[in-house]
Amino acid sequence: MGNENRRLLLGNAAVARGLYEAGVCFISSYPGTPSTEITEEAAKFDEIYCEWAPNEKVAMEAAFGACLAGKRAFCGQKHVGLNVAADPLYTMSYTGVNAGLVVGVADDAGMHSSQNEQDSRHHAIAAKVPMLEPADSAEALAFTKLAFELSEKFDTPVLLKMCTRVAHSQSIVEEQERIVPVKEYTKDIAKYVMMPGNAKKRHPFVEERTRALVEYAETAPVNRVEMGGTKIGIVTCSTSYQYVKEVFGDQVSVLKIGMTNPLPEKLIRDFVAQVEQLVVIEELDPIIEDHIKAMGIPVHGKDILPMIDEFSQNLIAEKLFDAGLVPDGFELPEQGTGLEEAIPPRPPVMCAGCPHRGLFYTLKKNGCTVLGDIGCYTLGAVAPLSSIEMTLCMGASIGAVHGFNKATNGESSSKTVAVIGDSTFMHSGMTGLANVAYNQSDSTVIILDNSITGMTGHQQNPTTGYNIKGDPAGKIDLEALCRAMGFERVRVVDPYDLAACDKVLKEELAVKAPSVIISRRPCALLKYVKHNPPLKVDTAKCIGCKSCMRIGCPAISMKPQADGKMKAVVDQTLCVGCGVCSQLCPVGAFSSPITDGGSSKKGDA
Repeated sequence: MGNENRRLLLGNAAVARGLYEAGVCFISSYPGTPSTEITEEAAKFDEIYCEWAPNEKVAMEAAFGACLAGKRAFCGQKHVGLNVAADPLYTMSYTGVNAGLVVGVADDAGMHSSQNEQDSRHHAIAAKVPMLEPADSAEALAFTKLAFELSEKFDTPVLLKMCTRVAHSQSIVEEQERIVPVKEYTKDIAKYVMMPGNAKKRHPFVEERTRALVEYAETAPVNRVEMGGTKIGIVTCSTSYQYVKEVFGDQVSVLKIGMTNPLPEKLIRDFVAQVEQLVVIEELDPIIEDHIKAMGIPVHGKDILPMIDEFSQNLIAEKLFDAGLVPDGFELPEQGTGLEEAIPPRPPVMCAGCPHRGLFYTLKKNGCTVLGDIGCYTLGAVAPLSSIEMTLCMGASIGAVHGFNKATNGESSSKTVAVIGDSTFMHSGMTGLANVAYNQSDSTVIILDNSITGMTGHQQNPTTGYNIKGDPAGKIDLEALCRAMGFERVRVVDPYDLAACDKVLKEELAVKAPSVIISRRPCALLKYVKHNPPLKVDTAKCIGCKSCMRIGCPAISMKPQADGKMKAVVDQTLCVGCGVCSQLCPVGAFSSPITDGGSSKKGDA
């Protein structure tokens, strides 16, 4: 095959290419880093129908429906998203599939953008479905295509597990033509209607399928032995395989596991017989290690390697060196030299002009207990706003505020609120809101409507009016929805208007009734948002009181002036002219973003 078919692709883009080549016709996903680009890249192929679903459970059910109709289908999410989709997944293991169904899940060791370090291999084991785990982009493409073959051969959904490093790194792939298999739907109540009587008969099928998959794993091309030095034998998978090869090369022998569920036994025993000592190198939980130990084979693993965070070449070299588990003559690689000057820490912060900033300032000013949710607005927990006091999972803020206020017999309701983004609300906030209305909780829920799914890179959602390709789509009216769910009090505020935010918040907290506040202004980074001219500070008026610093805007800093005093300065390249800072200035030192000159009125000092 010529070089014209070779491309450098991101791991996630390689999966998308694999979906195209495998003849996938339907994709339904929910965005979640580090999985998001799979569906975004797949949407570039006109031959594939792609959509963002309100949540992962809905996405997986839609994908199942498509495979039932005879079209190869895919559902993608991050690791915590698979928790949401676990309900249909575990029963899909019983029903099996018609056309192939592959479920993509991306783990996030190191928690670069997640609230936990969950290991999705547990889901594969518990659901009793096969899992493939690529180690680079080429494997991501090949394993994706293989997953559909296995899905149809063994009548099962197949999990394709990515991780942050594989998903967001690049390597060479070879592209091939698209082939679309054809399947017909056949009515089969015993197979697809999972009432207890039918499900009981399907369980033996699942166990027999697992035995067949174990037999397949023994000779599967994705599980391979690379013999080198025999003092040490390493069993590894995913990105850990890359680290092992970079550190040891052919000084050690390697059993690379590409199918992490079910795991082979004879292949492992044959490998063990050829090496002196065995080490398992795998990130997070000891899935492979425990499997080998259950076979009665002595093995090193988590006794020398951590169960937390990402691995690296240096970590693996150091840990095995310290444990004496390295080939003869091996020396630790030289560590990189550090910079002469220390780099100052750069904590995450909401963007300049972020519409959430004014609302969080108002909540802090009023001494509110804020139960938060998953999204970029979680940064409301960071100083100087320091507003959010709890973040658990998607949609949890509303359920939590209800429980919090009920547990105190409503005594906390005058100071306790829930905040949730528009996309997160559509994902899993509606049922919590229904609970507040149904059980008449004296709770105030604030929906932070920035007109996009901001945390994962600006994906559309059911409230924006556009689909994954940017075409017009059904748009949910949040105000009408909340009223239809039983809320008589639904208020809308502009978070750039601090006085209005303060007034509405005080009024809703004072009322003993369920209420919703919609804080509405588009994300400042959206391309269609037109900004006002950046503000300027009149240094003659500025008294250096730092009142403007209370909102934590990255466009504002304090710098020494000609008179030697520290005064506010606005970075003209960052400021979007939102005017929130000017409302905090007690002396009107900020120029008006509307008139681009003159002093703004004194605001919420």
